[in-house]
Amino acid sequence: MSDQKTPSAGDPVDEPNSVEDVVGRANEGLAEAEAAQRDAAPGDDEVVVEETVIAASGTDADGAPVEETVVVESVEPTDRAATPADDEVPWYDRPDSVPLDPIDEPVSSAAPATEPEPEPVHPVAEPAYSAPQPIFVQAPEAPRPLGNRGAAGAIGLLAALAFAVLFFAVIFGFGFLLGSVDAASAAEYATAIVVAPIFWVPVVAFYLAFWLLGAILNRGRWAHWVIWGLLVGVASYGGYLLGVLFQAPFWTLTAREGRELLEAQLFFPSAILAFVLGRELTIWFGAWVSARGRRITELNEQAQREYERTLEAGPQLLRP
Repeated sequence: MSDQKTPSAGDPVDEPNSVEDVVGRANEGLAEAEAAQRDAAPGDDEVVVEETVIAASGTDADGAPVEETVVVESVEPTDRAATPADDEVPWYDRPDSVPLDPIDEPVSSAAPATEPEPEPVHPVAEPAYSAPQPIFVQAPEAPRPLGNRGAAGAIGLLAALAFAVLFFAVIFGFGFLLGSVDAASAAEYATAIVVAPIFWVPVVAFYLAFWLLGAILNRGRWAHWVIWGLLVGVASYGGYLLGVLFQAPFWTLTAREGRELLEAQLFFPSAILAFVLGRELTIWFGAWVSARGRRITELNEQAQREYERTLEAGPQLLRP
């Protein structure tokens, strides 16, 4: 305005616009703006804003333009962050479509929101593979060594039967040789020999001694039977003397009478016969027991070798 020039007489003079034209154009512009704003974002969040428009209405007497102030009201959308109603709404419930002015952004005293914890991820269980089941193999049992005592007892029965037959035959033959027995009294004499204690007590003594020696020697060699067979002969001899006491009988005799009776029978042929039969039969039947014992020993050794071979080979899995 300070640079305005005073019009001279020869310059053309522009006619000033009237106030009505200026106000009309301003109202038209405002109306168009209101229509555009209403079409773009209509709503309740609008306020009326007053604008001051300065329009030139003419010139004064000195030729200076005269300004006239016109107040125009316009409708503008309000900022949601500045309204009192929005202050009551927490910040986390406000819509994201209305950004806050970084200058006018209110400072919240609340603690910042923490990020939600991630859901725990459960590992996927891998398929369980069953471990191979152990195979239990029963260890072979050690072989039990076979014995020979039972066989010695069984063979001893045969040896005792042979002892009884030979002992009876010798006693019966001595009766015929001495003439104390004839054909008419042979049966009676034979029966008297069998039931007499001097006959069956030596037989029982021989069997017990033979079986006891076999239980001790077990699988022993034949040489042991030859040497220790003397004890079986002594037992048979003692059985004969014991039979003499039973036949007396000894409970009716005094000590002197019993001693004299035994002294009379010490070297009697029947006593010597019992000793010899017991000694010889032990040697020959002992050879049988020894031979079987040697066979049992071989079987035991073979079973032991087989057992050791099985242990060295280890467990074997048999497949069909």
